[in-house]
Amino acid sequence: MFSNGPLLEVENLRVTFTSGRGRRSTEVHAVDDISFNIYEGETFGLVGESGCGKTTTGRAIIRLYDPTSGTVRFRGREISGPMTKDLRDYLTSNIAMIFQDPVESLNPRMTVQEIVEEGLKVRGIRDPEQLRTRVYSMLSKIGLSQEHASRYPHEFSGGQRQRIGIARALITSPSLVIADEPVSALDVSIQAQVINLLNDLKAELGLTIMFIAHDLSVVKYFSNRVAVMYYGKIVELAESDELYMYPLHPYTRSLLSAVPQPNPVTERKRKRISYDPAADHDYSKEEPSLREVYPGHFVSCSESELKRYRLELQAQGKIS
Repeated sequence: MFSNGPLLEVENLRVTFTSGRGRRSTEVHAVDDISFNIYEGETFGLVGESGCGKTTTGRAIIRLYDPTSGTVRFRGREISGPMTKDLRDYLTSNIAMIFQDPVESLNPRMTVQEIVEEGLKVRGIRDPEQLRTRVYSMLSKIGLSQEHASRYPHEFSGGQRQRIGIARALITSPSLVIADEPVSALDVSIQAQVINLLNDLKAELGLTIMFIAHDLSVVKYFSNRVAVMYYGKIVELAESDELYMYPLHPYTRSLLSAVPQPNPVTERKRKRISYDPAADHDYSKEEPSLREVYPGHFVSCSESELKRYRLELQAQGKIS
């Protein structure tokens, strides 16, 4: 799909947190040995239920959390090593994050001008006129006017606050934007507006987006490829249309069965699929790994499951 090499490479990433102290301390494997690439110009969706590790993955990439092990490279440069001023400057120049909660992520004591220009100041731009011009231009791109620059976050609606968060992320002209559930706290009608805005900005500014969400219907509309996470691991990865048309992993099928349908008649009759790892897999003799079932479609499975998935695809006419 993408002719250029990967913009972001994630290899065997692990993020572990320690809970408790002393003998009562336990390790929580929030992200457990995941690997994927994101290519320049694409939107890469990362989906899963709350607590699966998708937000931790995004924060580890941008170094809000330090990886426990594994390697992350951006344009070939490792960004998962010891944090230095040079690496911090490199990250802030190239990667930005849009946060989930547009209320909590904006400083209520700062004006919109101060919030949006903060990234430029970090990069050493101090000229007031240049800052004002850059902020006004960005506000125009996200659907606000320069009159809004002197106002405070509490004077805006939830959708407008998220637009301000988007402006703050994009003001430094990043190449990669990590959007962490940017519409989950918004009304459905406002969600569509923000998604369309991100689509327009992606085309206008040449962005690459990592889109983190739990709503599979939103991810399908917005993403080129989708990775499904379950308890810290990627269980399926494929192009968006392929994943929705030919879901293979039982967890992916379970998630898709929970997506509401617009037709109330079929919605009432539709069967929900539950996922029980103990019942759906037998890994007592075979260990699972992320395997390519057919080109571009990867599933976490054992060798016997791989054969079964390929037989299913043959029966559906997907492969010969």
